[in-house]
Amino acid sequence: MNDLFGSASSAPPPPPPSAGSGPSTGSGTQTGSGPGGSAVASADDLARAQRIVKVISDSYATKMVGQERLRTSLLVALIAGGHILLESVPGLAKTTAASTLADTVQATFKRIQCTPDLLPSDITGSQIYDAATGSFRTVLGPVHAHFVLLDEINRSSAKTQSAMLEAMQERQTTIGGEVHPLPRPFLVIATQNPIEQEGTYELPEAQMDRFLLKEIVEYPSPAEEYEILGRIDSGALDPDRHVPGAISLDDVHELQQIAARVYIDPAIRNYIVQLAYVTRNPAPYIGEERARFMKYGASPRASIAFLQASRALALLNGRTHVLPEDIRALRHLVLRHRVLLTFEADAEGVRSEQIIDQIFASVPTP
Repeated sequence: MNDLFGSASSAPPPPPPSAGSGPSTGSGTQTGSGPGGSAVASADDLARAQRIVKVISDSYATKMVGQERLRTSLLVALIAGGHILLESVPGLAKTTAASTLADTVQATFKRIQCTPDLLPSDITGSQIYDAATGSFRTVLGPVHAHFVLLDEINRSSAKTQSAMLEAMQERQTTIGGEVHPLPRPFLVIATQNPIEQEGTYELPEAQMDRFLLKEIVEYPSPAEEYEILGRIDSGALDPDRHVPGAISLDDVHELQQIAARVYIDPAIRNYIVQLAYVTRNPAPYIGEERARFMKYGASPRASIAFLQASRALALLNGRTHVLPEDIRALRHLVLRHRVLLTFEADAEGVRSEQIIDQIFASVPTP
């Protein structure tokens, strides 16, 4: 095994403790029970899911040029019922991607521009005194939408960021002692700019952990950028122009229900648990030299994220069962914001993706 930071002086340790055993999934069709003993998704379920996904993908492509990795990540988050954090420099169509996806599924969409003076009530809502009736009435904030874009989330204060914790986890807000459920589906798409740190607040670990995935959005290729200019001239990217072939929220609910029945073999569940274990106990598996760069490992939310996101990814790839390759494909998305590195790692230019790759290389694939 190649060593990114030097060769280990001893033989690799045995695999981490097994949480259970089960046969390898291989690549064949699986049979058995889904979550809660429900039936595994059928061929008919898969056909319906592929039809829905195709409509979403085709509609997405009418406004978005390239950014296929972003499309997949957004779909995985939507199908899995989680939230996603996008990191990139400005101008890479993150808002366009979010609004296009919301338009495609006929969902409500709200954009919140985070600033240092943004208050929690500006997000969740507040009670306003009505002089005509002599009573207070509740005005719901912009978080009460199916798709919520928190633009530059790290520019808001910790107090304001904390206002999203209840919404993201419990899918509700509490205003004046009253609980207000959020609509379903509910997807938070938060963005942060990695190059402008003046006037920003680092996201607390508790909030970072509530994002199912973290995607890094990159610049388009020259050919894609040329196509963007052409679509600007043609009016295809006009904000008032809606995407064709939109589906309904009922279709999204059906897609989520089918994904929940995608089969995951016990061997893959154990693989997920072993990976999480190694992030918390890295030294025996990746060596002291590399382990010293790690501050904290992943919480059980990482294991849950792998479970949910791998089902969604398998469905997008036309399968009703999860393969180990699905877990590997999601490794950076699920772990890059959960495997926290030290200042020493930052000083030496060590990235979390490098550590994550080493962790995966240390755990046998089922």
